[in-house]
Amino acid sequence: MIPPHNSLVKYDNPILVSTTKDSNSSKKSNTTTTQTEDILNSILPPREWTEDGQLWVQYVSSTPATRLDVINLQEALDHKLQQRQARETGICPVREELYAQCFDELIREVTINCAERGLLLLRVRDEIRMTTAAYQTLYESSIAFGMRKALMSEQKKGEMEGEIASLDEENADLSRQVSELSARIDDIKTKQEERRKADETAHEEEVAKLKVTNDNLKASLEGLLSAPKK
Repeated sequence: MIPPHNSLVKYDNPILVSTTKDSNSSKKSNTTTTQTEDILNSILPPREWTEDGQLWVQYVSSTPATRLDVINLQEALDHKLQQRQARETGICPVREELYAQCFDELIREVTINCAERGLLLLRVRDEIRMTTAAYQTLYESSIAFGMRKALMSEQKKGEMEGEIASLDEENADLSRQVSELSARIDDIKTKQEERRKADETAHEEEVAKLKVTNDNLKASLEGLLSAPKK
């Protein structure tokens, strides 16, 4: 029988529990579980799966680990990291999963020798997972916040671009009006200058005529005054 998935945690051979789905028993058949096994099963629950209508269960192994088992565990971890192409740095779900399996196997090995130590390691494992989940939630929340800000920035950017285009058009219209008014001012100045020159010319001509008339009248008056009396 092939287990549902391979794991670094050491399990016993799968046990056929029932060939029908009406059985709710998930205990080992004809086997008296010890307190250590109960603790192991609470820390690392047995795996269950159905195949061809048959219910199979696989309990975690209660066999004590030797020094060779630890060495083999390290080699298996390195092999799986390389086989599944786990990233050496940064966030990597594959590396996280394999190290979690390795830690569970170490908890299993420690629990067999000292149940209290295994339970304490369980608390450490759960605390690490809870902290990691909190950081993951915070990371996802920050990503969502960043995406919202990016979308708001894009929307604001579109609005600002529209406003800039409107202001550019208004500025061009005002510049055109300034050009027209400047041309009108220049035209008015030119006409006023021509009118002023014409008025000055007419004034000078009028003054010249008045001077001639004045000179004639003065000469006539002087002639009358200088004429001998009879």
